[in-house]
Amino acid sequence: MKAARPARLAGAAAFAVAALTAARPAGAVEREQHVGVDAGGSLLVVSNHGTDVGAAFGGHYTYGLTDAFNLVAEAAWSPVAPGERPQGPGTPTTRPASVANADVGVAYVLDVLSWVPYGALLAGGYALAGGTIPDVRIMPGVAAGLGLDYRFGRSWAAGAAVRWHLLVTDPATYPTFMQLFARVEYTWGW
Repeated sequence: MKAARPARLAGAAAFAVAALTAARPAGAVEREQHVGVDAGGSLLVVSNHGTDVGAAFGGHYTYGLTDAFNLVAEAAWSPVAPGERPQGPGTPTTRPASVANADVGVAYVLDVLSWVPYGALLAGGYALAGGTIPDVRIMPGVAAGLGLDYRFGRSWAAGAAVRWHLLVTDPATYPTFMQLFARVEYTWGW
């Protein structure tokens, strides 16, 4: 009975190795293009006023510069605090109802079989509107992102991504803005 246990473990290990090595490579290449949609949640911390949690919706485009680096363009809209907030004398003018962003940057892609992890650095513009903000506030910002996609084949992929944004002109008021996305994309040009 005890001799059968190591044999089972060896068999399971051999099966796992065979399954991993038999998987088809993801095969990111130069000039490969992706277009996709994103949906998820967002979190905006407003100093001395709390944390607003909401939805996030967006789209993205990626162009393969090399097999390891991609040009990335993303746009998203996050309703961080749906509903009207009280306004009047003494009401802080720093809590938006939504944040829109458009960013461009570079992603480093690591192909691991059909799983494709990546990290990205982006820069762009941010528009904070509604809530207790009397007008739209436009700010420059930067973003760092991590993601993991699964390629179902040459044309379709799905995954998850997180983006941490820094609004560079007012980080004291808005120290944290994050988005977490589920993503689906179509790929061509391989």
